[in-house]
Amino acid sequence: MAGSTGVGLLENKNVVVYGAGGAVGSAVAHGFAREGARVFLTGRNRDVVDTVGKEISAAGGAVESAVVDALDEASVAEHLDAVVADAGGVDVSFNAIGISPRGLQGIPLAELAVENFMRPVTTYAQAHFVTAKSAARHMIPRGSGVIMMHTPEPARVSLPLVGGMSVGWAAMEALNRALSAEWAQHGVRSICLRTTGMVETPAIDVVYGLHADALGIPVDQFTAAAVAMTHRKRPTTLAELTAVAVFLASGRAAAMTGTVANLTGGLIVD
Repeated sequence: MAGSTGVGLLENKNVVVYGAGGAVGSAVAHGFAREGARVFLTGRNRDVVDTVGKEISAAGGAVESAVVDALDEASVAEHLDAVVADAGGVDVSFNAIGISPRGLQGIPLAELAVENFMRPVTTYAQAHFVTAKSAARHMIPRGSGVIMMHTPEPARVSLPLVGGMSVGWAAMEALNRALSAEWAQHGVRSICLRTTGMVETPAIDVVYGLHADALGIPVDQFTAAAVAMTHRKRPTTLAELTAVAVFLASGRAAAMTGTVANLTGGLIVD
């Protein structure tokens, strides 16, 4: 839905979304398109990304899809070069990639294989560095742009049985600060959005199931305990994440960079 003036917050903006086939990536892509952005969807699964693209197009949004591996610098750079050649530039880069928690969460650290501990650390750090670096090559010469990422609460709060995931998410938030320290002076902002686990997403079904099994309790009991940790006694929703992502990607958030938008509903108090 466009702003009250009838002009969307992201009118005439070009937005690239990595991991666009996932729950977070598809939700923010829809939100960006509703606010007038031309959205370039990417992912490793053509069918999944195309499905999201068709939904956005059917709703009247401007969208294009491509197969891109966010871990592959050459793949990312080639795609962005094509986007810039076609659209004239890239204004927002939102990396929403995720990896399966199976074999990575719900396992005590003392029993976790080293390679399974390291996988989220290296995957998240590499993918976010690759996509940010590639976007900055185009954003810095223009003097504007926004790099965006998303983390859940274990990036900041200590929780058991999360394995290397919490370390990988914390690394993302540290990278967010580092990007801003170097690039904000050139007009390129870096922003992270931190939420609770979002029970609407298929990934959280799996995560909470793994933790419940490890603790020997029903998954409903684990979910209720996680939700009870927040002040408002409910988790972040995809709609809430999307609404804030749209605002932060817009010029109205021009003073915000190198920071984490806290959407945890009081689970984490800054």
